[in-house]
Amino acid sequence: MRQLYYKQKRRIARLHEYIANSRKDFLHKQSRQITNAYDYIAVEDLNMKAMSQALNFGKSVSDNGWGMFVSFLAYKLHEQGKQLIKTDKWFPSSKTCSDCSNIKQELSLSERVYTCDCGNVLDRDINAAINIRHEAIRLLGLCNA
Repeated sequence: MRQLYYKQKRRIARLHEYIANSRKDFLHKQSRQITNAYDYIAVEDLNMKAMSQALNFGKSVSDNGWGMFVSFLAYKLHEQGKQLIKTDKWFPSSKTCSDCSNIKQELSLSERVYTCDCGNVLDRDINAAINIRHEAIRLLGLCNA
């Protein structure tokens, strides 16, 4: 009986190792593709551990490999003389209108479409990505206008 237990334990350990290696391979390939295509990469400096605890996302957030992906991006960009820009985790990227810069005070996670009084209607994630890009440009001082 004990032998079966240890045999099964080894099988599960090999499976977990396979999954971890598959994730690392995927993240390495994606980060290489992105670093080869762009000189500047902007990301939100998110605390995934705190998010998983505070927002009841649990394992789905902690198991997605975001921190590993950002570290892969950082070292690959550094090797090529390129730059990773992290926006502040408190920057309201989802709540700010990418057209008029109006900030919505209340925006629940269930609202997937961002609608502003100025008429701007965008997917919430696309709106946030545009705002992160604008913030990165501002942080770099590349904006002439």
